[in-house]
Amino acid sequence: MTTREVEHEITVSAPAEAVYRLIAEVRNWPRIFPPTIYVDQVEEDGNTERIRIWATANGEAKNWTSRRVLDPRKLRIEFRQEVSTPPVAAMGGTWIIEPVSATESRVRLLHDYRAVDDDPKGLEWIDEAVDRNSRSELAALKTNVELAHAAEDLTFSFEDTVPIAGSAKDVYDFINDAHLWSERLPHVATVRLEEDTPGLQSLEMDTRAKDGSTHTTKSYRVTFPHQKIAYKQVTLPALMTLHTGYWTFADTADGVAASSQHTVTINTENIAKILGADATVEDAKTFVRDALSTNSRATLGHAKDYAEARA
Repeated sequence: MTTREVEHEITVSAPAEAVYRLIAEVRNWPRIFPPTIYVDQVEEDGNTERIRIWATANGEAKNWTSRRVLDPRKLRIEFRQEVSTPPVAAMGGTWIIEPVSATESRVRLLHDYRAVDDDPKGLEWIDEAVDRNSRSELAALKTNVELAHAAEDLTFSFEDTVPIAGSAKDVYDFINDAHLWSERLPHVATVRLEEDTPGLQSLEMDTRAKDGSTHTTKSYRVTFPHQKIAYKQVTLPALMTLHTGYWTFADTADGVAASSQHTVTINTENIAKILGADATVEDAKTFVRDALSTNSRATLGHAKDYAEARA
């Protein structure tokens, strides 16, 4: 069997410990790595953990489970895919973060991998995917770690919750069946939903704004029946550089608490263009929060009507 070993590296203007922490805490990944849609920590035992990752590779959405060994003292993280997705037969590697100075660090990303049946075309596909994703991961890591240090106040999260006198399954079904949203939701004009892999969706839709204009958004969604749907938006409105979130459906004594959570990073370059020369970051946050909350609450309101009618 042919095992390929490759290494990529980049220098980041941030302390090594801060870089290590961002990579070690998986909830940060959709924020710092463009290909990552969602990461779920499956189990944890001391410095060893199992995580499930949903990400795009060469434009296709994939998911896999990895085991990681964290070494905060040496600033190293070893990873190994448990079950790889063809054409990958096996994949692993190591993150190594090395201090260059008090404010700068070198990040090395090592990979080793094999193709199913040693297929040359499969190996070529993996070579391309690993090279593209590693370059984009490291470039994004550099950009986003440096941004996080320079402007921690640009990323914020918020949540809207609606109590529903119905079942979690019915509310989940309403959110999951996004292909029906153009019939069910007034603010959605058209929808294109694909689910080639069960539980992993590509959702593209045209949404109507208050002023009558429509804009197209594309998201990848990961579904956990009937508890949660996590997503990452990959075509972003001008005021955002990041938008991730999740819908959750929690049983209560009276039915279900349905919530919509958003995490957003403001794109400061477009504030003046969209909101006027005097607009501030706080104005942009308020504008974005109002727009997202309005759509989320509208969707949850229709989900409530649907679930309560079936209760």
